[in-house]
Amino acid sequence: MVTRREIIVGGAALATLAVAGGAALRWRRGGANAATENFEVTRTPEEWQKLLTPEQYAVLRQADTERPFTSPLNDEKRKGVFACAGCDLPLFSSETKFDSGTGWPSFYAPIEGAVRQDTDYTFGLVREEVHCRRCGGHLGHIFDDGPKPTGLRYCINGVALKFVPA
Repeated sequence: MVTRREIIVGGAALATLAVAGGAALRWRRGGANAATENFEVTRTPEEWQKLLTPEQYAVLRQADTERPFTSPLNDEKRKGVFACAGCDLPLFSSETKFDSGTGWPSFYAPIEGAVRQDTDYTFGLVREEVHCRRCGGHLGHIFDDGPKPTGLRYCINGVALKFVPA
């Protein structure tokens, strides 16, 4: 028979494991902004905070995600280039943009050499993260449910981008 004390002790142990597990799920191994990776554009956290809006800083420097369907770039249909909001590097051409229906600007390919990929282990999921090759800013993730010709969907946070019309 299980005693009341065993239930309380067992519940406390489970709660401790849940907290520790939650912390472990948020752990990122070798992320884009790791101190060991070198980028052409580097700034201190304080300099980034002065340069970026709070939303841009959260996404580009802390790998946060903007709420879906909040970016005006979702509806951007003009010809041009989508550049990094942190360092102005051209990242995606408007010709590769498509409406994925997911709530974030989506592209089937980046401009050659503009982005780097890294494995992201956040929340216990294994995903491919996309970041700017020049400043290391977190842009979003890559999924394999995009259109031809690549079959890829670069799901990018709109606040991480600046649109430059052609």
